[in-house]
Amino acid sequence: MDGFVIVFSTAPNEDEAARIGKAVVEEGLAACCNMVPRLRSIYTWKGKVFDEAEVLSIYKTRASLLGKLKDRIKALHGYEVPEIIAVDIKDGLPEYLAWIDEVTKG
Repeated sequence: MDGFVIVFSTAPNEDEAARIGKAVVEEGLAACCNMVPRLRSIYTWKGKVFDEAEVLSIYKTRASLLGKLKDRIKALHGYEVPEIIAVDIKDGLPEYLAWIDEVTKG
C-alpha cells in the first residue's frame, strides 16, 4: 500500500464544493470528500480583510495522487488561488486505509 494524505480545501458554497468533490471521487483521485458547511473564514486577500462563509472539503487519497488531485481541484475551482493543503496520515484503521487504496486510481 501507498502512503495516504488528507487534503483540505475551502469553496465559496456547497454547490461548488459538491461539484469538485463528486468530480475527483468519480475520477478516482480521492476516495471520498467530506463537506463541512457554514464555515466562517476571516482572511486577508490582496490587502483587504474578508469575513465570509465557506464550505470546507476534506479529501482522503493516496500520497502518490496528491499532485493530480491538486491540479484537478485547481482546474475546477472558482477561486484564483484555492486553499489546497495536505497532511500525511500517520496511522489509521488498516481496513479503512485499504479501502482508500482500493477505490483510488494509482
